[in-house]
Amino acid sequence: MIKQTLIFSNPAELSLRNGQMVISQRALDRETARPIADIGIVMIENQLVRMTIPLLNELARNNAIVVLCDNSHLPQSILTSLTANSTQSETLRAQTTASTPLQKQAWKQVVEYKIRNQSALLDKLGKEGRVLSPYYNNVKSGDVDNREGAAARIYWTKLFGDDFSRDRYGQPPNDLLNYGYSIMRAATIRAILGSGLSAAFGIFHHNRYNPFPLGDDLMEPYRPFIDEIVFNLYKNNCYEIDRSSKTELVRVLNRDVLIGRTIKPLQLALSSTTASFSSYLRQDIRKLSLPEFP
Repeated sequence: MIKQTLIFSNPAELSLRNGQMVISQRALDRETARPIADIGIVMIENQLVRMTIPLLNELARNNAIVVLCDNSHLPQSILTSLTANSTQSETLRAQTTASTPLQKQAWKQVVEYKIRNQSALLDKLGKEGRVLSPYYNNVKSGDVDNREGAAARIYWTKLFGDDFSRDRYGQPPNDLLNYGYSIMRAATIRAILGSGLSAAFGIFHHNRYNPFPLGDDLMEPYRPFIDEIVFNLYKNNCYEIDRSSKTELVRVLNRDVLIGRTIKPLQLALSSTTASFSSYLRQDIRKLSLPEFP
């Protein structure tokens, strides 16, 4: 089932009533409601939004992610469920005991698909994506020679020009990329938890200050889908995070992607990816289900 992403940029009071999130906006003298079962991500941007504990518990019970943003509208923390999957303990054992070679082979697949999708996007935009083919065709176990980084340098130059540098705190459209990736990261973490995995144990990302490294790992092949939206926004002279750009970036979760031989909305494809990773860790399969441009 496709879940909704709700973004709160204005003051509001959020509470629980009869299995629904009740949204009260006193300034507009308006009250609306959304079924909890339909909600996948709640992003709180305004510092004057209030939420009740019963609502937070019900969102967690339904495996919804709550993202809290700082004064700059950038994600600061994520609230997740601890019991999102009934076989979580079994899956966690497989995850925490996975061998290094098994993890390195998983990362190899992730990097291959990420570069393939970067190449496909460049081709789609008429920017000679074939230049990346030597990189995705020669990824080694664990990407020991950093094909991902080498491909990225070419990719960003092709996509946004010679003067562009991908930097979290860099010039536009970096802020649009950051915001889009934060949406993708939240959706990936939600899918991870739904598959009984812990987002705290990564296969490549291991920064001690990063609480969700597996989310950063498994979202990598999905990043080019955000990049496409940002490219089009930037081409149409949209350089800032505003209501219009947020709406476009959130829509990425419902866009079609090819996964295996099936076309699915991206947020469902994420669940296929995380479920396949769970099976991969138990060594039931050898190939992850990863996305491609249709």
